[in-house]
Amino acid sequence: MSIQGRTIVIVGGSSGIGLHVARQAQAAGAGRLILAGRDAQRLRQAHDELAAAGGAQVDTARVDAHDEASLQAFFDALPAFDHLVSMVGDAMGGGFLSADYATIRHVIESKFFANVRIARHAAGKINPGGSLVFTSGTGGRAQDACASYVGNAGINALVEALGVELAPKARANSVCPTWTVTPFWREVPAAQVEATRQHFNQAIPLGRTATMDEVASAYVFLMANDFVNGQHLGVDGGVMLKG
Repeated sequence: MSIQGRTIVIVGGSSGIGLHVARQAQAAGAGRLILAGRDAQRLRQAHDELAAAGGAQVDTARVDAHDEASLQAFFDALPAFDHLVSMVGDAMGGGFLSADYATIRHVIESKFFANVRIARHAAGKINPGGSLVFTSGTGGRAQDACASYVGNAGINALVEALGVELAPKARANSVCPTWTVTPFWREVPAAQVEATRQHFNQAIPLGRTATMDEVASAYVFLMANDFVNGQHLGVDGGVMLKG
């Protein structure tokens, strides 16, 4: 149960939880890290930080996971790998009757269909004994975040199917964090972010939101444990235990 010497691809690995996964994977002895993302500057910063820390070969690639041509070119150039982590997926608030219809379609496309495409491309590149780890989510209800809810349910169905379709060669799982303070919210007003954090502090039985390292460690666990397959691992402080 180790990722020592393994090649790990992190789509969305240039910042936030994805970068924390890269840091922890490097500390756990990963042999090569391939970080993919849309922002060239953040990719450079992540590369320089990880390369300076030493211990793993670090490569980066620009890719827009929502664009099929970009995704195809990325996987065509990608070497065989052992584990792939996908952080891909937008979020939204609002119910089916109130949310903007175009936004609903975009978020479901981003959260679910983009990851289906990633899975289909990745299946031909993954080494025996490897895994795919996707990002689902928990802590919200359909009437509060309709497309996110549908997208998360889709991701969880996806990993259950892939857990059978990829086996015995490889595994598939998802990490399901609840709302967490990350750079994903960088364009949201600080007061709104703080109000949301306080809301979840009240809703979560542990009385706080997670740190990015706490969430990231779940991805490393799912990569390393060779017998966890087709599962969705909640990292949510028990938020769904309360009605």
